[in-house]
Amino acid sequence: MKKSISAFLVVFMMFSLVSCVVYEPPADVPADAAPAGAAPVELAGAGDQEALETAVNEAPEALQQTSDYKIVILGMFGCGGYAYDSALHVQGKYGEDKVEVLSWPFSYLNENEEMTVILRNIADDPDVKVLVINQAVINTNVSVDALLEKRDDIFIAYCYPSENPPEVSKRANLVLNENDMLRGELIVMQAKALGAKVFAHYSFPRHMAIPTLSHRRDIMMDACEREGLTFVDLTSLDPTGDGGIPAAQQFILEDVPRQVARLGKDTAFFATNCAMQVPLIIKIVEEGAIYPEPCCPSPYHGFTAALGIPDRRFIDDEGWPATALPSEIIADTRSVLAERNMTGRMSVAALPPDMLFTYIAVEYGIKWMNGEVPKEGVDTEVLEQLIADSIVEYAGEEVPPGTIYPLSFMGRTYWNFMMVTVGYVTY
Repeated sequence: MKKSISAFLVVFMMFSLVSCVVYEPPADVPADAAPAGAAPVELAGAGDQEALETAVNEAPEALQQTSDYKIVILGMFGCGGYAYDSALHVQGKYGEDKVEVLSWPFSYLNENEEMTVILRNIADDPDVKVLVINQAVINTNVSVDALLEKRDDIFIAYCYPSENPPEVSKRANLVLNENDMLRGELIVMQAKALGAKVFAHYSFPRHMAIPTLSHRRDIMMDACEREGLTFVDLTSLDPTGDGGIPAAQQFILEDVPRQVARLGKDTAFFATNCAMQVPLIIKIVEEGAIYPEPCCPSPYHGFTAALGIPDRRFIDDEGWPATALPSEIIADTRSVLAERNMTGRMSVAALPPDMLFTYIAVEYGIKWMNGEVPKEGVDTEVLEQLIADSIVEYAGEEVPPGTIYPLSFMGRTYWNFMMVTVGYVTY
C-alpha cells in the first residue's frame, strides 16, 4: 500500500493546482538526506477553548522580536475561497500594517509578466520578510525567480504547487500539499471508527477515468479489506450528463434510502462529486447512516446547506465573499446533528487544508524570520506543533492526529515538501 501511494504521488502532483519553493542542500549533502528532526511524524492535537477565544486577537510575542517586518499572503483571491478566508483571519490577527493580502491575476496562465511584476514589487519592499503563496499556480516559479534575483532574505512558502516538484523544491523554504491518496485510507479508517460495517462509494465513469480518483477508490477498497468492512461500488448519474446537476442530486436523494434499506444503517457513504454532498448529507441524516467526510475535506462543504445552518458568509471591504472562523461552523453543525440524534455518526477534517496551510506557513515563517528554526531545511517537530496549535486556534477542537510526510518523487525525497492530512472532528 505505501509503495503504491508513493508511486502514484507523481501523477497526483500533475493534477494539483499550485506550486512551491524550498532550500537547495549544500553540494556535499544528498538532496534526499533527511535534516535533523525531519523523519515522518504524526501530529498531536492540543489546547482548549480559552486558547481559541484569545489567540486570534493576540499577536504572539515572537513577532515583537522583529519590529520592522511585513508578511505577504498571495493567492487566487479574486473569487474568495477558503485560502482567502484564511488570509483575512491572519490579517485580522496581526493587523493590516503587518499582513498584506495580494491576488494573482485571474488569467494567470497568460499573464506571467504581471505575476513577475507582483513578485518584483514584493522584493522591492525591504520590510517584507515572509511570503506565503496559496495557491502557487503555474508560472509561480518564473515569478519567484524575479524575486530571488533581488532578495535571499525572504521566507517563501508554496501551498498546493502545480509545477514540477524538484523545481518547486529549489525555490521555497517550505512546500505544503494535501496527501489525497493517503486520505483514501484514512477515510475508511474513520468510517470504521464511527461504527461502519459497510463502505459505499458513489462515483461515475467520467470521474473514474481520472487516475487520482480511481486510484484513491482502489486504496479505499484495499483499506476496507484490511479493516474488515464490506466495500460497495455504486454508480451515480454524472452531474455533467443529461439532466445535469438536478438529475444527479435527485438520484442521490432517491438511492441513499434504497442502499440503507439494503446494506443497513451502519453504512458509510462517500461521493466523489461536490454537487452530491448536500443531498447525500440530507439523506444520511434522515436515514441515520454514517458520513465520514465530504469529497473536499472542509467543515464548510455541504453541511451548512444540507442542515439549514447559516454559512456566516459576508462581503469584505474589497467586495469579495468571505466566511467566519471554522470553529463557528463546527459548533453550529455539532448542535444541529445532536438535535437530530446523529452524534457520533458524522465527521470532517478539522480545517480545510488550504486554510491550514496559510496558518502554518505564516507561523513557521515568523519563526524563521526570528531565528527560531533553521534557515535551511524544515523542522518537522515545530511544524507538527504549529498544525496542532492552528487546529485548536481556528477550529476550536482537540483532534486525533493527522499525518505529515515528505514527498517522495521519482526516487528522491524532498524534505521541505510536506504532504499533509488533517485530523478529524467527530460531530
